[in-house]
Amino acid sequence: MDRRTYLQSVATTGTVALTAGCLGNDGAEGTVLGPPDRDLSDAAHPSYGDEMPDFSVPDPITGETVSPSALEGDRSFLWTSFYTNCPDGVCPALILRLRRAQEVAAEKGYGDDAAFLAMTFDPERDTADVLRTYADQQGVDLDAGNWHFLRPESYEAGKELLDEKFGLVIEKVPANSYENLEYQFPHYGLILLVNDRGIVERAYPNGASVDIETVERDFETVVTA
Repeated sequence: MDRRTYLQSVATTGTVALTAGCLGNDGAEGTVLGPPDRDLSDAAHPSYGDEMPDFSVPDPITGETVSPSALEGDRSFLWTSFYTNCPDGVCPALILRLRRAQEVAAEKGYGDDAAFLAMTFDPERDTADVLRTYADQQGVDLDAGNWHFLRPESYEAGKELLDEKFGLVIEKVPANSYENLEYQFPHYGLILLVNDRGIVERAYPNGASVDIETVERDFETVVTA
């Protein structure tokens, strides 16, 4: 996968104006939303109209193994990757956007048609107990039954999955700038919105800074279509 292609998509993609879309008849096959304002089809990561890559990753809290294909015909979902020791605020911002969409789904009564998948790429530190604590800190409702923290079996397994399936290069590096961290991960803030047919409706490369209401609105439109 071409990391530079992904970085270019991040550099050239704005927030609200470039990610928001509308219903229309000129959309990709199998989609609800019309095309986004910015064409990301050359990016390494999945984008509008692509099939969501399939995988199987355990949820250490529920004990389930979760895969996108198992959600087809049942739930639309938001997906992102993160780690709980993220020192720069990017990961909490990603989780916030999924959590806010979860709250809106509960308030408006379509929570049973939605799912939220947040995959850690730091399974060595992000144990089930750590993820439970993190959920509480971030305001995630684990009791809703639609949120899954995904934890690969190993760092190498997660790294390979993100590279091969999503075009995201993850590398563990020393955390020299942070006194309390042994290592950190330079990483990307990608959020994907996927419909219940398994088709990507929106890719938000700048997921940590994309307007929260844009994500909420796009997701509601897709789930309730």
